[in-house]
Order: sequence, then C-alpha cells, then structure tokens
Amino acid sequence: MALPVGRGTGASFLGGRLLYNIGRLTTYVVLGAVAGAIGSTLNLAGWQQTLSIASGVMMLLLVVLPAATSNKINRWLGTEKWWNALRKAMAKHFGNGSPRALYQIGVLNGLLPCGMVYFALAGAISAPGVGGAMLYMAMFGLGTIPLMWLVSLSGKMIQPKMRYYMRTAVPYVAGCLAVLFILRGLNLGVPYVSPQLVTTTSEVSVCHVP
Repeated sequence: MALPVGRGTGASFLGGRLLYNIGRLTTYVVLGAVAGAIGSTLNLAGWQQTLSIASGVMMLLLVVLPAATSNKINRWLGTEKWWNALRKAMAKHFGNGSPRALYQIGVLNGLLPCGMVYFALAGAISAPGVGGAMLYMAMFGLGTIPLMWLVSLSGKMIQPKMRYYMRTAVPYVAGCLAVLFILRGLNLGVPYVSPQLVTTTSEVSVCHVP
C-alpha cells in the first residue's frame, strides 16, 4: 500500500506492481540458493534426520518467541544496524516511481525481517539440493503474490477482521509445518508423514599389488 504510484496509470500502474513482486521473488530465490547450499552440505555429512528436526525446531521457536525476545536477539547479533540501513535504502527508492525503483524496492523488501520468510527458509534448508531449495522459495514467493497484489491495488479490499483472522492463522499453520518436519526427521516409517530414510553405503575394494 505504501508503494509509490509511479508514472502513468492503468497498464503502467499494474506493471510497476508486477515488477515489485518480481523483485521480492528474485530475493527469495537467491536466499533459497544459499539455504540449499547449506542443506546440501549437511546432507552430504549424513545429517538428513538432524537437519529436518532442527528445521522444525527453528520454526517452532519462531512461533513461540515473543517479539521482545526477537528484538533482543537482533541487538545481540548486531543486526539492527543492518535492518536500519536496509530501510534507509528502501526509503530512497520510494521517492522515485520508476519501474527500476519499484523492482529494487521489491528486492530490498525480500531482505527485511519477516517471520513467514524465516519459516520458508527453514523448510528450504531441508529441500533436496540447491535447485530444490530455490524452487521451494520460488513457490513460496509465487504463493504470496496474489494477496500482496490485491493489497497493493486497494487496501480496502481486505477488511480489518479478515486481516486479524489471517494473522491469527499464521502461527498455527507454521506450527503444523514444524511438527511435520520433526516427524519426518524421526524416521518413523510412516508413508508421506515420516518415511523411512534409505541410506546407501558403498564398498571400496583395494587391490594389493605384490
């Protein structure tokens, strides 16, 4: 809703909103590549189960940790300066309604602290490979576009009561995903929910030459 209107109306206005969302999607895919690289490294080390359980635990922590605790963690990690610099960079682009500025706002917006993005990244780490993690984050970004598009076109289309219900539902949905990741890591042998992980070992033959 706070996006600059940009030059022109009609197709130009809609195109600007599309560029903003493409910018967000770009950032999510890049973050997915990073998460996938981390996950692939841990998978190669044989930590598939641990990784899945850890992803679920991270999701649960994001749900139960109050905002005050998150702010303290940011201060302890020294990330507050980073977030402030990011917001200042976005503010500069808000004074310019050009297509390039709208795309850049979207790219920067994807880096702002957001619980839903953290949930998605926690899941992307457990995705199969870098490509799988990038696809995971791309699907997450595409899933957010319809509602973000409606909000950017008209904030009046979504009533306050509906916004309240949506905010209330987010922790429950995230909690269910977290439990699913933990169950998957427990290797219980339950189809689709906690399938049995198959591990393969390779035998190495050594020939001794007399």
